[in-house]
Amino acid sequence: MASTGAHWRDCARTPRFFFMDAYAFFPLFLFVLHIRLWTFLTALGFMVFFILLERFKFTLPVFARWVRSTLAGPLRVAKPSWRM
Repeated sequence: MASTGAHWRDCARTPRFFFMDAYAFFPLFLFVLHIRLWTFLTALGFMVFFILLERFKFTLPVFARWVRSTLAGPLRVAKPSWRM
């Protein structure tokens, strides 16, 4: 089997498009398709958001889980709400 230089362990890495997170590429792509000031500001806002996430060592799925657990609060109920 020929070696392509990629390994299966590389699949866990965060996808990147040159220097930025691949999640930030979608708003930038929308800006390229629809060049307006508000799409530029939206794309810029998303890029700043992802830069801040990367600075604090978060990925988007980890940040979403963190927000969800923060909103849920410290109390975890063992019984479903309809059986109380």
